[in-house]
Formats: sequence, C-alpha cells, structure tokens
Amino acid sequence: MLAYIAKRILWMFPTFFAISLIIFLILNLAPGKPGGTLAGGGEGQEASGSNRESYRIFKSQFNLDKPVLFNTRYALSDREVEKCLRNFANESGKTPMKEVIKAQELLEDYGQYSIPALIRIVNKEDLSSKMMRVTLETLLQNAQRYPINAYAGRLDEKTKQLNDEIDLENNELRSYACSPDASKEVQAEAVSKWNAWYERTKGRFEYSPLQKISIFFCDTRFFKYWENLIKFDFGVSHIDKQPVMGKILSKLQYSLCLSVPSVILAYIISVPLGVFSAVKQNTLFDRACAVVLFMLYSLPSFFVATILLYFFSQGGDYVKIFPTGGFQDPNSEYMTVLQQIADVLWHLVLPLICMTYGSFASLSRYARTGMLDVIRSDYVRTARAKGLSEFTVVVKHAMRNGMIPIITLLGTLLPVIIGGSVIIEYIFGIPGMGQLSITSIYNRDYNMIMGIQLISAILVLIGILISDIMYAIVDPRISFK
Repeated sequence: MLAYIAKRILWMFPTFFAISLIIFLILNLAPGKPGGTLAGGGEGQEASGSNRESYRIFKSQFNLDKPVLFNTRYALSDREVEKCLRNFANESGKTPMKEVIKAQELLEDYGQYSIPALIRIVNKEDLSSKMMRVTLETLLQNAQRYPINAYAGRLDEKTKQLNDEIDLENNELRSYACSPDASKEVQAEAVSKWNAWYERTKGRFEYSPLQKISIFFCDTRFFKYWENLIKFDFGVSHIDKQPVMGKILSKLQYSLCLSVPSVILAYIISVPLGVFSAVKQNTLFDRACAVVLFMLYSLPSFFVATILLYFFSQGGDYVKIFPTGGFQDPNSEYMTVLQQIADVLWHLVLPLICMTYGSFASLSRYARTGMLDVIRSDYVRTARAKGLSEFTVVVKHAMRNGMIPIITLLGTLLPVIIGGSVIIEYIFGIPGMGQLSITSIYNRDYNMIMGIQLISAILVLIGILISDIMYAIVDPRISFK
C-alpha cells in the first residue's frame, strides 16, 4: 500500500503540470484580455497616451507582453517591425483602426527584441517624416527597461544598484525624445544619439545559441508563471494588486462555513435513507422516497433560493424569519462571541437548505444502488444463515461494501467544498469563493482564475488518492500491490 501511495504521489506532479498547462493555454488563448479597459476606448477606438502607457506598464508587470508558450522574438526581422510601424503610422489614412491598434500592441510587446531592427530602420535615408517620428517614439518606448522586482517588499543591495543604473539610463533615453513637430535636423540629432547609445549597448541584443534556447523556452508567460509557482507564489491579482493566495484564504472561510455543514448534512441524511430504501426495495416507502427525491433533484437551486427568500426572509411577503442575505448582521461587531456564532448560523439556514437538498437527493440514490448490488450477495446470505440479526447483516456486512459508489463521490468533494457555490453565494450575498470566481472571470483576472483552478486541481488529485485508499479499507478484497 505504501509503495502504491508513493507512486501515486509521484504521478501527481506531471499530472498537475499538464493540468496547469491546459488551463493556462485556455485562459491565454481565449478572446479578450485582462486590463483591457486600461488601454481606453473599445475596439476600433484609439486610446489616450496616458492610458496607453498605463496599459503597457500593466502588461509588463504581469508578463502579458510575452508570448504564451514559446518565444522567437530574438529572430525578429526588419520587415516584420517595419510592417507594424507602417500600419501604426497609417500614412495613407486608409488602414483600419483595428489594424492600427494591433500594430501598436505588437510593437509594445516586441520590447527590447525590436531594438536592432528599429535602429536599422531609423537610419534609412528614404524614411518619411511621419515614419521617422513613429520609429523614434517606438524606439524610446521599447529601449527603456523596467526596474527589477519593483513591487518586492525588500531588495538586496545588488538589485537596488541595478535599479539605480536602470533609472539613470532611462532618464538619458528620455532626453532623446523629439516633439511631434520636430524639424529634420532635430530628428537627425536624435538619431545620432540613438546610434551612439546602441553602439555602447549592442551586446545586450546579440544572443548566443544557448541564450536563444533560453529565450525560446524561458522568456514566456507560462515559464514566468511556473517560476513563481515553484516558490508557492500564485502571483497578484490583476485588479487590486493583492496576493492571490491571500485573497483566496480571505474568502475561503465563508465557503467552508457553507459547504462543510452542507456536505455533512447531505451524508447524514442520504446514506441511511438510501440504505433503508434498498432494504425496503419496492415497498411504499421506497417508491415514495424515489418520487420525493427525484422531485427535489429536479428543482433548480436558484428557483428554490428565490422561493425561500420570498416566503421566509425578512425581505419577503410572508413569514419574515430569516435574514434576506449576507453572512453576518452589519452590527455583529457589537455582539458577544456566542451571539455572533448564532447570528452566522441564522444567516446560513436558507443557503444550507439550498446547498443540501439536491445533494442528498442524488447521494441517497447512489447509496441505494450500491446496497442493492451487494444485499443479495452470497456472503450476505451466509451471514443471515448464521442467525445474525438483520441490523448486523445490513450494517456490518452489506453496508460496508455497498458504500464504494459513495466513496467515489467523496473523493470529488474536496474541490467542491473549497470552490463554493456561485449561484447560492450570489443570491444570498455571501462573499465566498463562488463570488470570487465569477468576479475574476468577468474581470479576466488570469492570476486569480489560475490560482483557484490549480488549487481545485490539487484537491481533486488528493481526493482521488483518498478514495482509492478508502476502497482498500472498506473492501479487503481490493489490493493495490
């Protein structure tokens, strides 16, 4: 058994890596982009300079300016860069605004990799005035470097020194800027400064074969994400710059208070009900249970939640007993500890009903089916023939093996407990994991979505392993040798 568990744990690592890759690709290749509103305007609308700069910095902070999986930008050709510059400059005025914005974003994303091509282009003799201006602006934008670990709490002396050098160089580069209406002489002077700077720094932009391999695999969004993940760092939220793990933990308490009691109640009700239905198969009780449970299972949770709020909440029109929503009373800080606990429990009554009724309806059917598979087995008949009581036969012999389907479902409950319920939490105004998930999706908060999904994936893998171990505990015939 120990060897099997060790083997399964080792297999979790490549499985988790594959899951993270699939989730990452789906998120990054899906339509839309995080922080798109920072760019200003919508599709086909040009952004203001300040908004554009804010969005460029935002992309750089979260590595959104890098390729998703593989990076070949070290091999950028002059032709590719010049094509983007011409679309961005739109000298003819006939280029669609969508293409202009796309060219602008590509030039921003190329970053330092475009510098050699931009230097060669800016030195062309036949370059028009507008192309010269756009090329100089792009050169100024892409040549500047960002501070190292700018948002880290503490930096070592070497990093601080490097950041000071970066600041000095960026200030020098900003002095090369030309106004939009600058004369050709001023532009020529700026070009000579850029040529002198490039001669001093051209070693940065010349890559050895080993460096190209490193860039190809390592200077990508996925690698940068996993670089942090290895340190158990899920990054920061794109929305409020708060650590992902901290936000998840702050919301987890609400979902756990709702999900854990729901699961416990569902099993306490469903398992005995399913076992009793199997023992009393085809009786009036069994048929009545089937009808009632299937009716409960067919009722959508949002419908039941609305009905309960209408009839039993303080904002309804009938029995005004329970709070309309929320997790606690707004004045709970003035209550004693016992009063606060009672207040939370009172707020959770209606959400718990909505979370539980569908679960025990399905679980009881699984328990019944599992019991029916074993209740007529030879070993059960042998136990009866020995004169054991019906209670002992059912509980000690039949029920143990009949619970295998329930154990299978139990393995999938860990991510459900953590994930919360989007619909229930939204309707009842509970600020748990469900609301956090849906808000992150609406805002395209990739780091938050990735964090939630990867934690769920880990819990699924752990839950499946626990289920397999429990199989062997419940049924001695199962062996993992």
